Amino acid sequence: MVRVKPFAALRPPKNIVTEVAAPPYDVLNSQEALSQAGEKSLLHITKPEIDFAPMLAEDDPRVYDKAVENFKAWQRRGWLVRDAAPCYYVYAQTMGERTQYGLVLCAHTDDYASGRIKKHELTRKDKEDDRMVHVNIQSANIEPVFFAYKDNAALAGIVAKASAGTPEYDFIDDNDFRHRLWVIDDAATVERITALFTGEVEAFYVADGHHRTAAAARVGAERRAADPTASTDKEYNFFMAVCFPESQLKILDYNRVVKDLNGLSPEAFLKALEADFTVECKGSEVYRPAALHNFSMYLEGQWYSLTAREGRCNDADPIGVLDVTVLSERVLDAILGIGDLRTDKRIDFVGGLRGLGELKRRVDSGEMKVAFALYPVSMAQLIAIADAGLIMPPKTTWFEPKLRSGLFIHTF
Repeated sequence: MVRVKPFAALRPPKNIVTEVAAPPYDVLNSQEALSQAGEKSLLHITKPEIDFAPMLAEDDPRVYDKAVENFKAWQRRGWLVRDAAPCYYVYAQTMGERTQYGLVLCAHTDDYASGRIKKHELTRKDKEDDRMVHVNIQSANIEPVFFAYKDNAALAGIVAKASAGTPEYDFIDDNDFRHRLWVIDDAATVERITALFTGEVEAFYVADGHHRTAAAARVGAERRAADPTASTDKEYNFFMAVCFPESQLKILDYNRVVKDLNGLSPEAFLKALEADFTVECKGSEVYRPAALHNFSMYLEGQWYSLTAREGRCNDADPIGVLDVTVLSERVLDAILGIGDLRTDKRIDFVGGLRGLGELKRRVDSGEMKVAFALYPVSMAQLIAIADAGLIMPPKTTWFEPKLRSGLFIHTF
């Protein structure tokens, strides 16, 4: 079972929450962050390169120092204030007609080491190192990770009761997503939540934040190794997560755009596809994949349906059944010569929230030659892969809404 604990969050007073709250550090590039950051924005802490003119590289030591300076200043100015006692929090996000309710808590680094916090993606050491520096220098988890857990009726009842009251925060962001937060500070309820997770929840599944999770685990391990009074109860062993029941989550499509056809003419490329797919031209109207193993392709101003032929997918294998695997093996590698999705500069990835119109735009602009839209992975597939200890291909899952940063911070 997983180990969790409440914590006394640093968070903004409700009258300035919209000024402090910000998108996650990895959603905006530095120029976008600069254009969006108001005086109180958390972006000055998560992307402090924006405070330099000319702007410095994200990994410049002066940028890390600025992050520490700004974090202290936000507390000194009263823009981040600590709760009086350890609490759990309910964080609700509404996107259209769908609302997901997460419990904000501290997870334990030992559960990552033992595999009770289960991942489905590989991490890059350089990105881990960068996040580790930020955690270490601040002695804080400034931004949460995004976990899923299997549905639990008792926890659902607690969340429903808490979220029936008036929220501490309630606002709509620039994407028209609604964010609400409730504080659970009743001692008996806090104790009950802890007992339910430690007694009934077998695992957490990393939905978003693999690098932040890995970095937090490394910080905890290093601090414990260097601490002569170390114990698993020390605060540095815990890191902040928002945990959602898996039935409330929806994975969006994560699509691909490619710069060229690997020396093939459009006609030759379409002919090559026919070996593994039934290819149908759908004309100029946007075509969206209809089911698993059906793909949408945009080429030369036309949309196409690609349906994998019999025997081209290994439906008995948790990885082989994924459409990202089918596309990677049968098209990107075999025809277009793109073998490593993590390093090849000829391919880029577009999250489903941007829509298929973004694929069309990037091809019509001449920046890209062809685009592919995929049927999204299900939560059941993600959990099956994580439970089997397997790793999905890069850029397989896209979750929305993203967690808003700055609503709560964990320090140690």
